Amino acid sequence: MGTSEVGNLERYFGKIKDPRINRTKRHNLLDIIVIAILAVICGADNWVDIEMFGNARKEWLKKIVRIPNGIPSHDTFGRVFALLNPKEFRSCFMEWVKMISELTGGQVIAIDGKQLRGSQDTENGKEAIYMVSAWATENELVLGQYKVDDKSNEITAIPHLLKLLEISGCIVTIDAIGTQTKIAKMIVEQGGDYLLAVKDNQAHLFEDIHDLFEEDQRYDFEGAPYGYAKTVHKDHGRIEIRQCWSISDPEYLATIRDSERWQGLKSLVMIVSERRIGEKIEQQTSYYITSLDSDPEKILRAKRSHWGIENSLHWVLDIAFNEDHNRARKDHSPENLTVLRHMALNLLKQEKSLKVGIKAKRLRCGWDPDYLIQVLAG
Repeated sequence: MGTSEVGNLERYFGKIKDPRINRTKRHNLLDIIVIAILAVICGADNWVDIEMFGNARKEWLKKIVRIPNGIPSHDTFGRVFALLNPKEFRSCFMEWVKMISELTGGQVIAIDGKQLRGSQDTENGKEAIYMVSAWATENELVLGQYKVDDKSNEITAIPHLLKLLEISGCIVTIDAIGTQTKIAKMIVEQGGDYLLAVKDNQAHLFEDIHDLFEEDQRYDFEGAPYGYAKTVHKDHGRIEIRQCWSISDPEYLATIRDSERWQGLKSLVMIVSERRIGEKIEQQTSYYITSLDSDPEKILRAKRSHWGIENSLHWVLDIAFNEDHNRARKDHSPENLTVLRHMALNLLKQEKSLKVGIKAKRLRCGWDPDYLIQVLAG
């Protein structure tokens, strides 16, 4: 291949087993994968777009991929990615991520799920798939993803994803669906810390923590050994105020039924969020358990980072990549196309010279091959 940047793709994705059996293989598997990756970076959102990109950039692509029989058709791209083993593809993606990134100690890794609405196939009785992703909030990188099994939920997928991640020294944040003793145990045993939301899916836990904070809040926390922190953010006429109380006192922890089941549990947390827009005021109270010591400022930073997964990952995938409207449905297509989008997003996020949004960067890549190589270089 003609450039070291594209050569890196060959290094990490060249070992994938070709899923095509007993077929005349007119196109090399690695060529198909590399063209698809480059096309998605450059603005392609579906198999037809990928074929169009290939034909538009055919002469340029000849310098870096073999394509002895020209650009594959959109049907070929769709068929190959429908057959491609998603575990192999995901594994190569995660190895590649480790090459382009290095997580710092204390980094927040937010884990959250997203439904790919366009993958629903009502005619064939196929529900839309869910993908659970791990997002490094400081580096702004997708670290990995795992498809939720059919007729299951995120609880079953999160442990599989955690096994694939290197989380030592990091803080893992998950919404209430991930607040499970097994998940907390896995995080601690892998050397990480957890900050887990508590809602009524954990009835006794929620009730005990709620009652504990409500009792002391009634007396304005006077004389109680709580840590406290407050942040105020103003933006475009909106004011967001967050207050955090946390406590690690053993006597307080002992009031929580079955607290010993939560491995590494050190602190109980209450965060009161208030949003003001003009005269309108909205307030929400949330509870958490964490393996962190009582440090409300650190906990607030971690939780604010977790909220960012919606804007920095899920919202961007919908707005800049049109993910919710993508109609790839056949076999492994939706899952593998998600990996392609995650690859493109990671590379575009790492390129800092152009101060525009992800969608504009994709357009620039499509217009300017030199910029595309710059993005590939990270």
